[in-house]
Amino acid sequence: MKRIAVFCGSSKGFKKDYAEAAVELGEHFSKKGIGLVYGGGKIGIMGAIADTMIRNKAEVIGVIPGMLKHEEVAHAKISQMIVTRKMSKRKVRISKLVDGYIALPGGFGTLDEIFEALTLGQLGIERKAIGILNTNNFFKHTLLQLDHMVEEGFLKRENRDMIIISDNVEELINKMQAYQAPIVVEVINKVASR
Repeated sequence: MKRIAVFCGSSKGFKKDYAEAAVELGEHFSKKGIGLVYGGGKIGIMGAIADTMIRNKAEVIGVIPGMLKHEEVAHAKISQMIVTRKMSKRKVRISKLVDGYIALPGGFGTLDEIFEALTLGQLGIERKAIGILNTNNFFKHTLLQLDHMVEEGFLKRENRDMIIISDNVEELINKMQAYQAPIVVEVINKVASR
């Protein structure tokens, strides 16, 4: 993987472990020659990973919608800042730049972005690895909700299993590099019947 999108908070949260995990991920990306594509901010966990990679002279690309540029306090020292007109354009631009996605702790935006990536994978529109760095078991309840959706018949087990989960950076990246996307039969059948 040449570039990975990281979705994460513009806050650092209440536990120092979250920022430390972001720094560790940035160090790992830098060491392995993986470029970062992210929301473009210089604060919170976003800033922690970007600053780490800047210190290591690694590639950092921010993609930010113009309406959020001032609120998110855009990072001025990254390799490249791409400003889009709309949030939806931001997601498309990120998708075109990356080979995979990782979610770190964050809020609504983080969940929105990682679930959109999962939806694209479920539909077979993309076949990219999607990971969760589960620091402090942050995503425990989100994952329990997904398991409940499987139990209740609203999510297929193979789609739930698309999510690669680890609390260890190196293990997560290794699993993502070995990922083989499932073949989406329903989408193929629909396309073939047109």
